[in-house]
Amino acid sequence: MAGHSKWSQIKRKKAVLDRNRGKIISKHIRAIQSAVRAGGSGDPSVNLPLKNALGAAKTDNVPQDNIDRAIERALGGGEGGSFDEVVYEGYGPAGVAVVVEALTDNKNRTAAEVRHVFSKHGGNLSGSTAWQFDTKGVIVVERADEELQEIAIDLGADDLEVDDDVTTIFTSPTGLYEQVAALQSRGIESQGAQHTKVPQTQTRLSPVETRKVLTIVETVKDIDDVQNVYSTADRERVELLG
Repeated sequence: MAGHSKWSQIKRKKAVLDRNRGKIISKHIRAIQSAVRAGGSGDPSVNLPLKNALGAAKTDNVPQDNIDRAIERALGGGEGGSFDEVVYEGYGPAGVAVVVEALTDNKNRTAAEVRHVFSKHGGNLSGSTAWQFDTKGVIVVERADEELQEIAIDLGADDLEVDDDVTTIFTSPTGLYEQVAALQSRGIESQGAQHTKVPQTQTRLSPVETRKVLTIVETVKDIDDVQNVYSTADRERVELLG
């Protein structure tokens, strides 16, 4: 029975990982389709939104077949290619500012789902919060040597964070994937690259408040239409308790 129990746990864990993997791919496919429609082309050399979406998808190892089919559907105007970008601004527990980015084919449905999560977990979708964030490109590299830092600075990095054996490189939003390519040309591979919103000021929370904020952020992320969720919660505290 012990072996059976262990196997059941392994199967459940694999099911969760597969489900999460499916959600990640689905979100990237939606972003690619939206970018094709927004830029009017399936060629990333002339469609910057698509170039950014493809760069983000590749960092999460989205299969090329999925990417090709998404572009074809969007160019053909078929089902699944038309999404609107929507942003929801509000506050979570303890007055933490939250910004939610989504791609949806039904704004009323998505707004209702996001509002329900906020209301259920002690937040509210009222007030403007986006002004409390700066948009940045972020590149994560599993190296922390001075050579990498000098290269990143020479390439025009806005800022660097070094934590143990990982260097996080912050760039301008428009220069993100150019810097990824420049790093690759120097034999430096990134473990992740994407656009993000960085809070201008972080909100210091108690452990209980942090748990509440984590709950609302993770629950909103589980909504299919939601692409990204940002908050002003103290990042170190969130990472420690998350």
